[in-house]
Parts: sequence; C-alpha cells; structure tokens
Amino acid sequence: MVHRICVSALALSLMAGTALAQVSHPLDGLTEAEYLTIQEILAAAGHFDESTRLPYIELQEPAKDEIRAWSSGDPITRVARATVRNGPDTHDAVIDLTGQELLSWEQASGQSMILLEEFLGAMELALASEEMIAGLAARGIAVEDVFCLPLTAGAFGLPEEEGRRLMRVPCYMLPSGSNFYAQPIEGLFATVDLIGNEVVDVVDTGAVPVPSDPWGYTEDELAERFGGLRPQAHFAGLAEPEAVNYAIDGHMVTWDMWRFHLRVDRRPGLVISLVDAQDGDDWRPVLYQGHLSEVFVPYMSPDAGWYWRTYMDSGEYGFGIFLSPLRPGVDCPAHATFLDATLSADDGTPFILPGVICIFERSLGDPAWRHFEIFAQSDEVFVPAEGRPGTELVVRTASEVGNYDYLLDYRFHQDGSIHITVGSTGLDAVQGVATTHMSDATAGADTAFGTLIAPNLVAPNHDHYFNFRLDLDVDGIDNSFIRARLVSAEAPADIPRQSFWQVQHDMPMTDTEARSNLNPANPALYHLVNTNVESGLGHNPGYMLMPHGSYAYAQLLLSDPPAARNAYIGYQLFVTPHDPTERYAGGQYAFQSSGDDTLMTWTENDRSIDNTDLVAWYTVGFHHVPRMEDWPVMSTHWTGFTLAPFNFFDHNPAITIRLPE
Repeated sequence: MVHRICVSALALSLMAGTALAQVSHPLDGLTEAEYLTIQEILAAAGHFDESTRLPYIELQEPAKDEIRAWSSGDPITRVARATVRNGPDTHDAVIDLTGQELLSWEQASGQSMILLEEFLGAMELALASEEMIAGLAARGIAVEDVFCLPLTAGAFGLPEEEGRRLMRVPCYMLPSGSNFYAQPIEGLFATVDLIGNEVVDVVDTGAVPVPSDPWGYTEDELAERFGGLRPQAHFAGLAEPEAVNYAIDGHMVTWDMWRFHLRVDRRPGLVISLVDAQDGDDWRPVLYQGHLSEVFVPYMSPDAGWYWRTYMDSGEYGFGIFLSPLRPGVDCPAHATFLDATLSADDGTPFILPGVICIFERSLGDPAWRHFEIFAQSDEVFVPAEGRPGTELVVRTASEVGNYDYLLDYRFHQDGSIHITVGSTGLDAVQGVATTHMSDATAGADTAFGTLIAPNLVAPNHDHYFNFRLDLDVDGIDNSFIRARLVSAEAPADIPRQSFWQVQHDMPMTDTEARSNLNPANPALYHLVNTNVESGLGHNPGYMLMPHGSYAYAQLLLSDPPAARNAYIGYQLFVTPHDPTERYAGGQYAFQSSGDDTLMTWTENDRSIDNTDLVAWYTVGFHHVPRMEDWPVMSTHWTGFTLAPFNFFDHNPAITIRLPE
C-alpha cells in the first residue's frame, strides 16, 4: 500500500490525460490555485505552518436551489471545507475562497483520514522496534529483507484505544518480483500509536513458515513460470475510428440522451452530478448527485493478527487519493478519453493524478430492442427483424486500496437507465500457514476461516460492502418513496386458474420505516417518484432501483464493534431526507469511530420523507470465499445495480435510436 501511494502521488511524469478545465461550474473540483489559496487563508488566520497537515479538503457545495438556478456566465462562489491537523489537535475549517476568508474554525468530532507520512512513519517505527527486530531474527530474517504494511487497527471500545491513533503493522519479505503480498511473515506484528509516535506493543504468536514462492504476475514472470503464455490472439478489442458521439465542456459531459457533471474528491473518488435525461426538447432531472459513500471490508479470521482487519476503505483511506492511472487498451479501450484529477498532498499542496478517469462508448453487442414479425412473412416476401443496436457510455475510475483494485463504472444507456457497477480485482489478502496440502494434519485448523490457495498461504474469508449515496431528483426536488410489493392475489372462482399475483403499493412516511431488506422471497420494486407531476396517462414519473444478482446480506452481529461502525449493512436500502452534512454512511470521521454518527443512527430519528427532497442509500457487495483461481491475481468480479425509469417516459426512449450508416 505504501509503495503504491508513493507511485500515485509522486509519479507525475506518467502518461498525461486531458486535464479538466478550470472552474466553469459551481460543482467543479478544486483547482491547483484554490488548494494553494486554502493554505494562504489558513496561514493568515494563524492555523497553518510547515508542520500543519490537511488530511481532507473538499468542495463545500452551494445549496441545490442555487445550483439549479445557476446559468453559464453567472458568478461562481467557491467555498471549501478542510480537516486541519496541528500536532494532536484536529479542526474543521470552512474557507471562503471567493471572499478570501476563514468562515469557521471548530474542534473536529473525530479522527481524520490517514496521511501518507503516517504510513511511512508507522513502518519506520515498527522496523526500529527492538522487539520486532528480535522477532524477525528468531525467524532468521534480517530487517533489510523486510517491508511492512501499516494498516488501520479498527476500534473495539477498549481502554487502550483512548487518546491514541492506532495502526497495526504486519510485515512481508521484500519481494524479488512484482508481488508484495506473496510472502507474509505471519504471527508477528507491531501496534503503533501515531499520536505518541511510539510502538505500543509487538505481538509474536510464534513463527509460521514463510511461503517460498514469490508468485509474480507480470508478463515476463508468468512466461518464465509457465514456459510461455497462451498463443497470441487476433485483436478483438473495441474501436471507434470515427469521431466520438460525446462532448466534454469543462466538467460537463453530453452524450445521446444524457448530460451530467463529473469531478473527483479525495474520499469518495468519482462524483457524478446533475444527471439529466433528454425527453424531446426537454431536459428532465433524474439524479442530482451520486457517489460512493463507504466501503467496508471485514475479514473473518479470528487470529490475533487478523481479527482487527475490518477496513473502511473510503473513510479511513480514501478512494480518490488512491485513484491510479488507467492503462489504454487494458483498463479502458485505447480510443477512450482520459482525464486528469487535481487533489492535494498531506500538507494541502496540489498535485495532478494523470489519466485517472476514462470515458468511452462501446457497443453492447446486443440489440437495444428488436422484434421479428412472423405474420408479416409470406412466400414472396421476407421481412427481417426490426431493431436497433445498443450502445452505452462508460465513465470509469480505478482505485487501488491496498491489495485490492476497485473499478467503478457509471454506464449510461439509451433506454433511460443508468448502470452503476463495481469491479473487484487485484490480490487476495493472504495469511501465512503451516499447511502446504489439504491432506496435511494442520489443514483443518488452518482453513477453518479461509481457503488454501498456494503452499503455506490461506486467503481468509471476508466481505465487500459498497454503499452508494444517490441524491435522486426525479423530475424535480420533491419526491416520495414507494415499495411496490408483489403479493399473492385470490383467484376468481369461475376460472380454472388457482393463483395470481398483484402489486401492492406501500409508501413509508419516515426514514425509519423506509429501511428495507431486499429479500427474493418477498419480491418488491423500489421507486422514487414525483407525486407532483403526472404523465399523459396520469402516472407519476419515477425511477426504480434494480439490484444485479444477489444482495450483500450482513452475516455479522450489528453489536460487533466493526459492524456497529458500519451498521448500514443491516439493510440494503435506506431513504432519508436530504441533508448536505450527511454524505458518508460510515460518518464524517471513520478512523477509530464508535458508530454513533452513521446512516443507521441518523435514521433512528423517524424523520419525514413524505414529498420532500430525498436521498437513497444502497449497499451492494458480496461475501468473498476465496478460491485457488483468485491467485496470484483475482479476475474482476462485478457487482452493482441499475437506476431504471418507471413511467418516467411516455414510451420507450430507445425507440428513436437510428440505425448506424
């Protein structure tokens, strides 16, 4: 993780993409000049010097009504919010970039996201510990042959956590090739307090054999291992020889029936805003803003070196700061448009992440719609099927958070639907064990909570939960939430049928009532509708949330401290009244959080969601039982959902697609 952060933050000479324009819209991401202005304003107020750190800086967005009323050419007011650390003190600052003044300065209610220098500092502290050096020596390992991986330690309400900022630091053999995780030094780790700048303790539960196989994954390493790779295939990629069908103006993108705004923030990564669908001559609002809210990855091994591995990848680490440059022809088609992002280093100094967003069109290889009419055929005339080819626009990023790489897609379709998907790839986290074969006497104990994927390597079972914040404005700001349940209906006595089903509409009035477990045994459709608008047939326009495949049901007790910090996993869907301060399901401050500021606690207040500005929160994911095929690199596993129109359009909007020439 430390290695890759350095690459992401410092290798600015990498392939450059197309830089997003300077501020031309109130929702544009912060610019290099604005990051520097934040430093200047804080310094003028006596809150910034060489030792000051700014773990998080984000745009403080104007109110929604101001954004909707704004037109190109109107003045743009810019305000930023920053988490500011001066020694052990952490404050929230609100900075008026337009008026050049500090608007507020308040004590922070929790601990900030992790800093790059804290990773490096924790690693150095661990490797300087006499106990750690002794533990390595007992295993016949020299310090210079080791690299360590500082990890967030979670929070368990223990007295020893009070007043501390803890990371735990396991170590690995310094790799001879590409794989930094293949040779864990199991049974030994340090606990580091970043506030006290000290090693709190070193846990040594006994030596475990270090795997001997370095398991690289570059082309040269794999060719050497397997005596060559499979035969070179003929090119079967995507191509777009003519001009693209989308336009990018500043941060605004227009394609087919869609237009939207995009930016990158340090914590959520890609933020999509102002998604409007064209219906004839009208642009109708659908999604005011959508972004990743939190990512929770708890591991299931009860081992002393593993039980605390319960990461909040977005709130503790940050999806934006971990964005990695996208490789043309691998991560995205070679013809894609690649965009840069501007973020800030630990001290608030801006830097460019090159080519971390790609935008491209692709043929689905499927019809958007088709029909073959058998009754139109005759002996004299063959009438081919009528239909149109389906095309989608993809906006993609990839965040590497430790061993995992997460692809995040927003896929816009010509039928008015938006597919939001997460692709999980990268490397399994692996635990060193004594077992080399499932016939070994140690296999039962070593694989009780994971899978043996290579000699001396178990990949522990774990979960991936991805929570999305979806600020839907369906045909306007005021919406209502409807659960359309499929229920059994009584069959009339005068027909031979015995069973039917019908739709029963349930409209929760509060956010507490709206919390929903999506259960295939009790099927339902989940709609946000605008009851203030009617279609030509008298329907209220809506958009429904459609899961892809299975749901991520929580297997953990919500009283378990890691789950209590992420209690939103108890339901797949929440609907809340819009509150601009509620952006992250795990709370504003996730590092060593207690769980008292989360989506679950917000919805215990029974707030009204009747005909008002609503936000939907949806959690997708999967329970990961690793397999040998995940190693050394896991094939991309996709999970996600669709936002689909329901009585929003008067007809199928894809009906007007033209056949390509």
